[in-house]
Amino acid sequence: MSFVGIIANPAAGKDIRRIVARGRFVPNHEKVNILKRALAGLDAAGVERVAFMPDAGGLGRGALEGADLRLSAEFVDMPVFHAERDTLRAARAMREAGVRCIITLGGDGTNRAVAKECGDIPIMPISTGTNNVFPAMVEGTVAGLAAGAVAAGAARIDRAAPRHPRLDALINGEPRDIALVDLAVSTERFIGARAIWDMSTVREIFLTRADPTSIGLSAIGARLRATSPTERVGLRIRLGSGGETVTAPVAPGLVARVEIAEWRTMPAGGVPEIVNTRPATAALDGERAFALPPDAEFAIRLNPNGPRVVNAALALGQGGG
Repeated sequence: MSFVGIIANPAAGKDIRRIVARGRFVPNHEKVNILKRALAGLDAAGVERVAFMPDAGGLGRGALEGADLRLSAEFVDMPVFHAERDTLRAARAMREAGVRCIITLGGDGTNRAVAKECGDIPIMPISTGTNNVFPAMVEGTVAGLAAGAVAAGAARIDRAAPRHPRLDALINGEPRDIALVDLAVSTERFIGARAIWDMSTVREIFLTRADPTSIGLSAIGARLRATSPTERVGLRIRLGSGGETVTAPVAPGLVARVEIAEWRTMPAGGVPEIVNTRPATAALDGERAFALPPDAEFAIRLNPNGPRVVNAALALGQGGG
């Protein structure tokens, strides 16, 4: 049976960067409209079953209201805590239930949480967050058709959903967390409002990709050396005086001049890179996540075996549309 999971984050696109920058605001009614279009694409692709993550915003229920679909729809049986653990729990449940693809509505943070639990299940990300580098700006109907092609077997996963590298954060050699696009080392001692926008606090940046058209920390790397997820190389950048200065959009509507002390490439699968800055916090995909332990080794590894990500053009180009 062709089975697709849908994880829509009602909080995506509503963080503090609405205040300190000019990030777009994606209201819940627009997310519902995107979901309605995605469902139309899934239905047209012959998907038989869809499972939604339940959410406080009622996005899934709103998308199903008045819909005339052949597919059957259900909700993951789980409590809702209005936190990242909802996404983690939903992705785990979908993997265990046997979904063939997961559609996400959110930003880099939403997809990072899904990637931590989805295993080899391909992700079809639709951008509705703030600093979106990982999720694509893809039309909902097209996303549904592409996810349906993968779930129904009309598109080969190895071609339509290549792996995206990830950054593994290691403490004393043991996994602590992951990032899909960027990991920043900040001198801020507390998690606080989480979002990173003040570059004066950032000491180092690790990147899986550096797209010249992106927003956020990835854009800084792109001014030094553009890289793509398929290149199997990342960047390590140390901020400070003594090198060059680049101008980059570090948040929507916020362009900053950033001093670069030094930078170099990181090979995928290489030796973990040690971080010595203390005291500091680690920011994963644009949000501070945890404080670095003062007496333990903290290292970053570029892992080529990250999540599979559906490329809509490749999926539909195989005749899945």
